Amino acid sequence: MNWNGVAAIYRFEMARAQRTLWQSLVAPVITTALYFVVFGSTLGGRMSAMNGVAFGSFIVPGLTLLSVFMQSIFNASFGIYFPKFTGTIYELLSAPISSLETVLAYVGAAATKSMVLALVTLATATIFVPVRIDHPLAMIAFLLAICTAFCLMGFVIGIWAKNFEQLQIVPMLVVTPLTFLGGAFYSVTALAEPWRTVTLFNPVVYLISGFRWSFYSRADVPVLASVAVTAGIIAICLAATSWIFRTGYRLKQ
Repeated sequence: MNWNGVAAIYRFEMARAQRTLWQSLVAPVITTALYFVVFGSTLGGRMSAMNGVAFGSFIVPGLTLLSVFMQSIFNASFGIYFPKFTGTIYELLSAPISSLETVLAYVGAAATKSMVLALVTLATATIFVPVRIDHPLAMIAFLLAICTAFCLMGFVIGIWAKNFEQLQIVPMLVVTPLTFLGGAFYSVTALAEPWRTVTLFNPVVYLISGFRWSFYSRADVPVLASVAVTAGIIAICLAATSWIFRTGYRLKQ
């Protein structure tokens, strides 16, 4: 394992995040804080409790993941797309570093940034609504797994994209709608049939439900199902990444 190569890429990506601190941390936190103000503090007192949890507190895990989903994809996709855009990807491909080490460096840096964003967002949420964490170790584990899954997804998107517009397609047109329809602002159990059954085909439901369980011990779906879906997303993204490096898809053109 070429740890020096991994560390070099990791440090470069983290340094880039520091140079773009406003876009990578401040702006997402401010945006999420506005959600807490509107839905948590302002409307939360007029909404009924969800699964025995005050509405303002109930939406904290969902809103945190909404920000994590988007930033994980953006950070990882831009990190690998920019070398393609500038042409320096060929230097990376010719360097004495394996595909596994490349993925580890880029995805590790993106996941680190997403973890920091999530923790800062949660700290911000406590200013507006009461938040408790019943299972802190499970919360960290879920958060790390979800960040890894969506950073891997972003890495694949960054290689697939041919221009900056295509970097936006999946997060804006796929991930965001699935998140809003995946129980970020409500409990799936509150839906009437057949929509309750239909929404169970949305993988984001399982991610949000498992993450929310770690806070309030309340879940819309079994926790093991949430773990399985999270692991499944990671496995699919790893398989796609392996295929990309094996075939050189949009890397060696």
